[in-house]
Amino acid sequence: MLPVTEVRTRGLIGPEGSLSNARRDMPRKEEQKNNMSVSVILAHPGKSSFNHAIAATCVKVLEGNGHVVNFRDLYAEGFDAVLPFEEFDRDIVLPSNIEKHCAEISKASGIVIVHPNWWGQPPAILKGWVDRVIRPGVAYEFIEGDSGEGVPRGLLKARSATVFNTSNTNAERERNMFGDPLELIWKNCIFDMCGVQDVYRRTFSIIVGSTDEERHDWLTEVAAIIGERYPKR
Repeated sequence: MLPVTEVRTRGLIGPEGSLSNARRDMPRKEEQKNNMSVSVILAHPGKSSFNHAIAATCVKVLEGNGHVVNFRDLYAEGFDAVLPFEEFDRDIVLPSNIEKHCAEISKASGIVIVHPNWWGQPPAILKGWVDRVIRPGVAYEFIEGDSGEGVPRGLLKARSATVFNTSNTNAERERNMFGDPLELIWKNCIFDMCGVQDVYRRTFSIIVGSTDEERHDWLTEVAAIIGERYPKR
C-alpha cells in the first residue's frame, strides 16, 4: 500500500503504443457521431512507471478498436487538485480546464482509471480530480426537495468503468488486513452513486521486483480486458 517507487517499464511498450502518440485532443464532431468516446484518466508522476505502460496499452487498444479517446495524464497537465470553496456552488462558472474535464466525463460512454494504490487510496491528485470533476450536475444530482442528505441519482452516461491499480501488497493481505478499500471507493462510493453499474477492477501486484516477463504478461492481460470491454465498432 505504500507509495514506493515502481519498476520502470524498460521498453515494454513500443513507439506505436507510447503516450506521446495517444490522442489527447477533443474529438471532431463527425467522430463523435460514429464512435464510442472513452475517457482514460492516468494518475502517476513517473513517466516510465508501469502505470504509464498500462495507460498506453489502454489507449492503443481503444483507438485500434475505433473509439475516440480522451486521454488525461493528470500529473503531466499539472491538474490542480485543490477544490476551492467557490466550486461548491453548482451554478458557478468553472475554470475552462475543469469545464473541459467535466464535459469529457459527462459525455463518455466508457471510463478507464489507472493509478497506484497509495495507503489504500488513489493519489491525492486523482482524489482532487474526483472532487472537482465528479460534481453535482455533471455526475450526479439530488432529487427536488432533497438538500443533499438523501441518495443521489447518477447522471454519467458511461455504460461501464474499468479501473487498473498497481500495488506492492499481495491481494490476500490487501483483502484480509485492509478490506481492499479501493474496491469500495470506486465501485460503491463513486461509480455506483454516479449511475455506472458495470465496474471492473484489476490490481497488478507485486510491482516492485517484478520481472519483464511478468509485466509483459500483465500488459497482455490489460489489452485483452480493454478489448473485451470496449470491442471494435
